[in-house]
Amino acid sequence: MVTVLLLGPLRGGAGGASRLTVAATGTLRAVLDELGGTWPWLARRIRDERGELRRYVNVYVDGEDCRHVGGLETPVGDGAEVQVLPSVAGG
Repeated sequence: MVTVLLLGPLRGGAGGASRLTVAATGTLRAVLDELGGTWPWLARRIRDERGELRRYVNVYVDGEDCRHVGGLETPVGDGAEVQVLPSVAGG
């Protein structure tokens, strides 16, 4: 099992939940695929039409920025924690 933590406005796509559990492991892609099967609105906020991570969404697997590890192919093991948070803009 993998725990997915949602911050900010992304919680609306999961009925307000801040913490979700998915059975998929292996890669971040597999975790997000399962997440999308259950919460399609949320999946569209995380990935674009091509299935790539949106630029304004940051995803961390056990505290590591997935963009620096392997992108969607980042390994995700059983018991991992995936944090999904939208970028914050401002000035």
